[in-house]
Amino acid sequence: MQDEFNDPFWRQMLTGAQMLFVAFGALVLMPLITGLDPNVALFTAGLGTLLFQLVTGRQVPVFLASSFAFITPIILAKAQFGLAATMGGVMAAGFVYTLLGFAVKLKGTGFIDRLLPPVVIGPVIMSIGLAMAPIAANMAMGKSADGTELIAYRTAMLISMPALLTTLAVAVFGRGLFRLVPIMAGVLVGFALSLYFGVIDLAHIAQAPWLALPHFTAPAFNWQAILFLLPVALAPAIEHIGGVIAVGSVTGRDYLKAPGLHRTLLGDGVATTAAGLFGGPPNTTYAEVTGAVMLTKNYNPKIMTWAAVFAIVLAFVGKFGALLQSIPVPVMGGILCLLFGSIAAVGMNTLIRHKVDLGEARNLVIVSVTLVFGIGGVLVGTGTGPDDFGLKGIALCAVVAIALNLLLPGSAGWTRQRP
Repeated sequence: MQDEFNDPFWRQMLTGAQMLFVAFGALVLMPLITGLDPNVALFTAGLGTLLFQLVTGRQVPVFLASSFAFITPIILAKAQFGLAATMGGVMAAGFVYTLLGFAVKLKGTGFIDRLLPPVVIGPVIMSIGLAMAPIAANMAMGKSADGTELIAYRTAMLISMPALLTTLAVAVFGRGLFRLVPIMAGVLVGFALSLYFGVIDLAHIAQAPWLALPHFTAPAFNWQAILFLLPVALAPAIEHIGGVIAVGSVTGRDYLKAPGLHRTLLGDGVATTAAGLFGGPPNTTYAEVTGAVMLTKNYNPKIMTWAAVFAIVLAFVGKFGALLQSIPVPVMGGILCLLFGSIAAVGMNTLIRHKVDLGEARNLVIVSVTLVFGIGGVLVGTGTGPDDFGLKGIALCAVVAIALNLLLPGSAGWTRQRP
């Protein structure tokens, strides 16, 4: 047993609080962008992490929180079907993880390798980042996601660009744990500038109670909303596998074998289904926390238990939620310019690291069609009316990438012959 597993009680608590601090920026940004309650997101992140630990026997030191892959789908689903139906779709998305977990249990991890090779994973992750780029640009300029001006352009840019530069500086020049909190640093600078320009309503924060129940939303089940969100779950499933492998490389343990990929996928699925039950965003493993684990060299899963407990406690602090909801749009927009670009870069790096040859016609077709369908707004369905069903964006590109990979002939029969 390693020394960190025998840490005193107080040190485990302190390290757990530290882990929550590292994950905090990204955790609350996702609900703020999509219009969900950040207090509910804190509650479901904590609950999801505890459920994940229960399913996996508390063997993996990971923290689960809001998945960015669902940002655009949740915004669109809320507008079309309402919040309750969207949460029903989120619950159903959790069952996709669960089914993948059972498939891995029956078929082994080779099943995932065949279903989600790098040529599928890369362009899907790139599409997640690039499809959300217009949202980041609008928010940085003081506009809502649909382009409605909320804050004057000049004021918005004087807030968003310093927030972005701060985030960049901390990410590049920061040292130790400070390097893992660039989002938090950007939010603090942006918030301070927002106070200076008078775009924050302090009265709203003052009127909020100290203790309050989060605004939980009961799910409703609408088959259109479920079918709309169901395929999106394939993208964070890809994130999950990468996250489990990453934390395993840090701790020196093979979590794909013990507790097993089937159990980690099941844990993530149960956490996401629970999030939808309470009105929170879907969960996924957080790379920032994996970075913190690497830096602190503390591999004890109990610290994530404490991070989860602290997240649940903060969820019931009413003033804290009011403070988070008062963060102006340009602050988030500036930071998201980096964050969404980073997601796209991770997808590109997947293709490069696995040496996917785009000179091979098969690979070129899969990557090209996936990117255009994911970013371009192509709709494949029965029509464009409110009662029609269709796949669009991340959901469509994930399904198309998997289908093309399974249907197109292998490299030997699909490589263009040179004269």
